[in-house]
Formats: sequence, structure tokens, C-alpha cells
Amino acid sequence: MSTLFTRILNGEIPGRFVWREDDVSAFLTTGPLADGHTLVVPTEEVDRWTDASPDTLAKVMEVARRIGAVQVDVFGAARAGLIVAGYEINHLHVHVWPSRSMAEFNFATADQNPDPKVLDANAEKLRQGLRDAGYGEFVPD
Repeated sequence: MSTLFTRILNGEIPGRFVWREDDVSAFLTTGPLADGHTLVVPTEEVDRWTDASPDTLAKVMEVARRIGAVQVDVFGAARAGLIVAGYEINHLHVHVWPSRSMAEFNFATADQNPDPKVLDANAEKLRQGLRDAGYGEFVPD
């Protein structure tokens, strides 16, 4: 049985994609800690991040680094937050978001009912920032 993330990657469930490659994609979460909160997910279904191949883990982290750098710029944040939790969905994923303080590193504060229009606007803002940073080939329309 495929994971929720595989179903999103395959287009069975809609996702607000900001990055698409054959082996790694990124899309906004529906429970954001901050505007622009993104999940970076490998195409390969890997349950625990410690079970990922070095190449898969390196690729996920490189995409997360690129997205995080752009989030800092486009959302005016001090840093990019990053968490690898692995309990919500049994499919390796990295949370990346524009962070202003350590208080944001708490999933209990996530917005569980975000406005879809705000999510759409944040996705487009991040896509444009990624294009402007030279990553246009990976940014879906």
C-alpha cells in the first residue's frame, strides 16, 4: 500500500508543489508552523530517515537547503527551520520553514486549519523565489 506522500507525488491527492524532480519533490504542508512551511520528500518510500541511502538523504537535504535559503529571503525570516520527525507519515520527509524563533519548533502550534488561499499564495511566493534563485527547471507551474 502506498503512503499518503506517494499518493500526493502520483497526483492521486492534490499538493501545492514548489519543487519537482524524478527522485525528490517538495510541497507545502497542510499543517504549517509558518507561512511557506514545506515538506521535502523522496519519491522512494523510505520509512525511517536512518534507512535512506546516503545518496537519497543527501539529495533530500540539498533540496531542503535550497528551499530553506529561499524561504529566508522571500518570507523575511531570520533562519530556516528544519525537522526530521518521521512519526506522522511512514515516508521520509523533511520539514523546512522560515523561522523567527525556537518557539516555532513545536508541532503543537501548527495551524491545523489554514486558509487555502493563503497556502496558494505562499506556494506561489516560494515558487517565484525559487525561480528567481535560478532553480526554475525544478519549479512546477
